[in-house]
Amino acid sequence: MADRAVVALRRVVREFLTPLECGELAVAVSGGADSLALTEATAHAGHRLGLAVRALVVDHGLQEGSAQVASDAAALARKLGADSAEVLTVAVTGSGGPEAAARRARYAALRGALSRDDALVLLGHTRDDQAETVLLGLGRGSGPRSVAGMRRLDRPWGRPLLDVPRSLTRQACAELGAKPWEDPHNADPRFTRVRLRNEVLPLLEDVLNGGVSAALARTAAQVREDLEALDALADELLAEARDGAGLDAAVLAAAPPALRRRALRTWLLEAGVRDLTEGHLRSVDALAGDWRGQGGVWLPGGLVAGRAHGRLALNSRETKGE
Repeated sequence: MADRAVVALRRVVREFLTPLECGELAVAVSGGADSLALTEATAHAGHRLGLAVRALVVDHGLQEGSAQVASDAAALARKLGADSAEVLTVAVTGSGGPEAAARRARYAALRGALSRDDALVLLGHTRDDQAETVLLGLGRGSGPRSVAGMRRLDRPWGRPLLDVPRSLTRQACAELGAKPWEDPHNADPRFTRVRLRNEVLPLLEDVLNGGVSAALARTAAQVREDLEALDALADELLAEARDGAGLDAAVLAAAPPALRRRALRTWLLEAGVRDLTEGHLRSVDALAGDWRGQGGVWLPGGLVAGRAHGRLALNSRETKGE
């Protein structure tokens, strides 16, 4: 059938959007095949749902000519059906390397461009991107949350193409006559994700006789379902353990470690602890699950988690133990 990739993507996006409440709909556009194909499918589906579609193009300023690339991407987004297209210029600074810094700047700019609480920004992440994310999580030992990959819906972010192979977005662009921009960074082996995409995944596909990206994406979905169930149980545990601003250590100690650490993670994040590492979390967990009279646990932000009189508490200085 003619234009079968375009039709398939339109259906995927329509099915994603239909059950959602959305007062403002935007698409993050880089100019690459994934975001261009998503823009056309979103415009087609959004208009049938009575929604105007904004294209948001982030200019990171990291490459010569980036302003022209962003301008061209905005113009092409309008041609593909977006009602409006705007370029958001950001400064990429901060720790964690250029990839992480650019990601932070991009997401902050996209969020800042929204005017409604029920807004939705669609991102062009595909099944291949999900597979790369899972491999990165496995390689770094980042735990099940990383292996669970990206969420389809995590407002204001929506990822309708997570079950779609990257090849389908390229085919859709060809059918639309839209020429994607090829980001030089996507071929630069200095970036870990590029080497995963161009070296590791093709090797795995060869060794395991294909289907690896789809299998990794399925694994992510299965792990996420398990996580959501555990998180619900951990929320119940946290509610039971709450004792004012602190937590009842005995209630926590009686729970399985996996639930206890999830409850503690939520408690610490609610209290404003940022940059929480696995080491921090396990040390705080030991105050309940492996109590030996140890002292407090220093946490980012000048806070200290300590135990006294059977109760865990957060203070600005160390609390004496029992």
